[in-house]
Amino acid sequence: MNQLDALKQFTTVVADTGDFRQLAQFQPQDATTNPSLILKAVQKPEYAPLLQDTAARHRGAPLDELMDRLLVRFGCEILSLIPGRVSTEVDARLSFDADASVARAERLIALYRAAGVPSERVLIKLASTWEGIRAAERLERRGIRCNMTLLFSFCQAVASGQAGAQLISPFVGRIYDWYKKAAGSDWDEAAMAGANDPGVQSVARIFKHYKRHGIATEVMGASFRNIGQIRALAGCDLLTIAPELMTQLAASEDALPRALDAEAARALDLPAVHYDEAAFRLALNQDAMATEKLAEGIRAFIVDAEKLEALLQAA
Repeated sequence: MNQLDALKQFTTVVADTGDFRQLAQFQPQDATTNPSLILKAVQKPEYAPLLQDTAARHRGAPLDELMDRLLVRFGCEILSLIPGRVSTEVDARLSFDADASVARAERLIALYRAAGVPSERVLIKLASTWEGIRAAERLERRGIRCNMTLLFSFCQAVASGQAGAQLISPFVGRIYDWYKKAAGSDWDEAAMAGANDPGVQSVARIFKHYKRHGIATEVMGASFRNIGQIRALAGCDLLTIAPELMTQLAASEDALPRALDAEAARALDLPAVHYDEAAFRLALNQDAMATEKLAEGIRAFIVDAEKLEALLQAA
């Protein structure tokens, strides 16, 4: 059995791509997208017609509506190839506006429903700001399931769980990137690999806290830099993996044991934690890595959304 199949025995494997033609060979349960992945896809000749067709069909529509229609178009194509759910992202420019995030999420769900897709097959991705988490809380009460993204810290995870978010996506690779850059020439790749990887440790801590305290929110490790990070989180609820890394896992026949165990986590002596707004903002502020990576991630998604908008306008 290859490592990808072994991983699927105790973790739901999710494809992290906008390149939906790659999905069949890996047979993931779910798929995730974001503006950067969609931008990457539409620059390929095989996907460019999707953008052009969306622009032509809805010419004259506001640009933000065209963007949502393009995202939903990709989501529908992906859903035709997988049995589970697709994650579709709310415009990152709304990351600090709960009301606008809720309105945009509701429009995305309405567009999916108009295309014949039931809302339970869609996860709305929101940045894990205080406002994004509040938007998720409201949406979940309305039956719209949410995926909290750009999540780098324990306080973001705890607050998302308190809000009843369906799923969180802690970013393993970007946490690793920050600590590696901060360490500079002192970084020891071998010593900081596997279970010692700071990104892996962050997700493991969140997973254990959720399981110990009966928090139903699903934990989906995301943003991997190497398959060692994936192997070290085997047993996590879900892992969203880029096609290149899935290829590497599928090529290896080495054993892949479970690294995270929900049953074992329930027996741990871990204190309950709660964050109100002031405590959340302070905890996030005190975590330099999370503060920087959250801001950087929002900025990067905005840049790619603007590039996508320019392509739509030019189509």
